[in-house]
Amino acid sequence: MAVAIVDYGMGNLHSVSKAVERLGYTSLVTSDAAEILAADSVILPGVGAFGDAMEHLRESGMDDVVRAAASAGQPVLGICLGMQLLFSSSEEHGEHKGLGLLPGAVVRFAPRDGYKVPHMGWNKLSFRQPESPLLAGLTEGHVYFVHSYHALAADSDLLAVTDYGHPVTAIVGRGNVYGMQFHPEKSGELGVKLLGNFLRLQAQQA
Repeated sequence: MAVAIVDYGMGNLHSVSKAVERLGYTSLVTSDAAEILAADSVILPGVGAFGDAMEHLRESGMDDVVRAAASAGQPVLGICLGMQLLFSSSEEHGEHKGLGLLPGAVVRFAPRDGYKVPHMGWNKLSFRQPESPLLAGLTEGHVYFVHSYHALAADSDLLAVTDYGHPVTAIVGRGNVYGMQFHPEKSGELGVKLLGNFLRLQAQQA
């Protein structure tokens, strides 16, 4: 099985690629539309600012390619900023439209005593929909976050949250579109298992 990791100029491509390969899959770091649409699964990584990322996606045409992959039923996973890009909009450095694959907005953490921004470090997941195939066979544990903005997702799309003074969206899923606010490739055994569950989704659908 081939996994396309979308290269649009912003992302932790190497670490995600290595994590995919350690799980026994072929990883393709690519900006080629045909390769992405022919892949078994698609991963949209990302680090940096929302507006810059969307500009890179539009300039490269990858925004339409990711939407086409989702429409075709390919499992799509957004990681960190990549998850935020799946939503309708973000307020990071102004108002920006996202890919619109998930309803909801991305907003900055409000100031709270005792909670620094960015939210950085290991936090425990709390499963909201443990029956999801993405969470199959897993128990709640800690994963690694680095972010200053968080997504306000629809309750029906929330698969897991973490607590940072209030419930924070950690994992989302709607149909074949998924997102993880944390870095599964940097989150130890639980992160590896979550990534493995995602990569098995295509085989389960076949």
